[in-house]
Amino acid sequence: MRPLVLTALLAGFALAMPAEAARRVTDPELPRSLPAEGSVSVDWTDPARFSDLRFSNNRWEAQQGDWVTTLARHLQDSAARRLPAGQQMAVTITDIQRAGRYEPWAGINYSHVRVMRDVYPPRMTLNVRITGADGQVLAEGERKLADMSYLQSTMPTDTDNLRFEKRMIDDWLRRELPASPPAVASGDAP
Repeated sequence: MRPLVLTALLAGFALAMPAEAARRVTDPELPRSLPAEGSVSVDWTDPARFSDLRFSNNRWEAQQGDWVTTLARHLQDSAARRLPAGQQMAVTITDIQRAGRYEPWAGINYSHVRVMRDVYPPRMTLNVRITGADGQVLAEGERKLADMSYLQSTMPTDTDNLRFEKRMIDDWLRRELPASPPAVASGDAP
């Protein structure tokens, strides 16, 4: 009789959970790329192999949500705003280690809390290919991103769970795709 009660309780809990909370980044049914839009394409390898899951102290909690797609979309949108006209950028995310770690040894009440410490910086590994309008490869290779001082430059009012990773992506894009100087009109030349 007990297994039936437990099963009913678990089924009720699953029905009460929002659809997004039940989503797992490791679900093999989920796409591994964003829809092709504009000049930037982003795809990713199997999230089950990402450092955030492989080295997590709470793998179940770490795989919850849609954080891989959210970071990929942020990368796509931010890169599209910075990429010069006519160029194309293809990015494959091969590893993600989100900021912070789970520390279950702090007690049962904290096993689901991601603790932010200097020793747990966000990291990301990408394969990047940038081509010009003529198809010529302008830049290509692996990029390893890390924000070792992520806690020193945080905004206390920012509550986005992925704020550290998004800022790391934006910092990298500023270096990878520096803003092109404004065009000088022919009458404005010194």
